[in-house]
Amino acid sequence: MARNPLFLVPNIITIARILAIIPIVYLVMNGDLTLRIIALVLYVLAAASDWVDGYLARAWNQYSDLGRMLDPIADKLLVGILIAALAWDGSLSGWDMIPVCAILFREFFVSGLREFLGNTAIVLPVSQLAKWKTTIQLVALAVILAEPIVPGIGLVSDILLWAAGLITIWTGWSYLRASWPHLSGIGK
Repeated sequence: MARNPLFLVPNIITIARILAIIPIVYLVMNGDLTLRIIALVLYVLAAASDWVDGYLARAWNQYSDLGRMLDPIADKLLVGILIAALAWDGSLSGWDMIPVCAILFREFFVSGLREFLGNTAIVLPVSQLAKWKTTIQLVALAVILAEPIVPGIGLVSDILLWAAGLITIWTGWSYLRASWPHLSGIGK
């Protein structure tokens, strides 16, 4: 008898990461420094769970279609919704919106590209650089969250956010190039 994928530990962790977004955003938007610290701790735990669920899925051979679908969605929700909360509370400057828009554009575009190609035999595997892209995005957002708590780290957060934006553009471009023959009709 097949196990219900909802009860696989890696999937439970992924679902918990999605659910953690609600209190994180609430705490960020509250504006209180103590609540910001709690939001940062919850966020770091949620971000780290991305590695944990993947590790456990491999170690315990607990793969599922549900997990393959939910894991990247959880990452995109965590990044995208936190970006919206940080923009709302003023943690992101006008200049920060350039890499932020690049990040959001790429995430939506590549998801749409995968959806489009899903009806074909074409698969866009996640590259190692794309995995690093997610890590850098998650770290950059953690440092932005920490700015009011740790004075003087604004430059570090800016560098990390711009690095995340540039790597995000590069990986998006790589996926577009790989899929171009199928988008343009040349590969048919």
